[in-house]
Amino acid sequence: MSDQHPIVEDAELGALVRATTELTDGDVLVSDWYIGGITTDGGELDLMIEGTSPDEIAPLLPRLREVVSHLEALRRVASDAVVTQFSTGDPEPHELEEAASDLSLETIEASADGTIILHLTDGCGEHFPDGYWPAVHLDADDRVEQVTVET
Repeated sequence: MSDQHPIVEDAELGALVRATTELTDGDVLVSDWYIGGITTDGGELDLMIEGTSPDEIAPLLPRLREVVSHLEALRRVASDAVVTQFSTGDPEPHELEEAASDLSLETIEASADGTIILHLTDGCGEHFPDGYWPAVHLDADDRVEQVTVET
C-alpha cells in the first residue's frame, strides 16, 4: 500500500486497488478505477469500481455488495437480456437456456452514477466475434437499461 494509492479492504469484496498498466518503457499509467476480484460458485469474477480514491468508491460498495449477494439471478437476467436484444423475435425457451450456459459473467463494473454493468464472455465462441463481448447495464433496481457490445 502506498499513501498515494491506498488499498481498500472490504470484508465481502476483498482487497480493492487502483488499476495500473505498466508500459513497455517502464512508465506506469494509473486509471480512474479500483479493481479486485471475488470467488463465487460460478468461478472467479473481476470487480471494477469507478473512482480515484477510497472516498470516491466508498458510496458504491454497498450497491456492489448487494449485486454480489444475488448474482445467480442477475446472471440469468443478463443472459436473457442479451438473447432478447439480439433476437429478431421473441426468443424460444431453449435459446434462453443455451445462452445461460454459453454466456459467463466475467466482470462486474460499478460506475460512479450507480449503474452496474455486467460484462459477459461467450464461452463457446459462437455468438460474438473474438475480442467482442456483451455488457448488460442495470439500473438501481436491477432492471436492464441497455445491452451493448464492447471491445
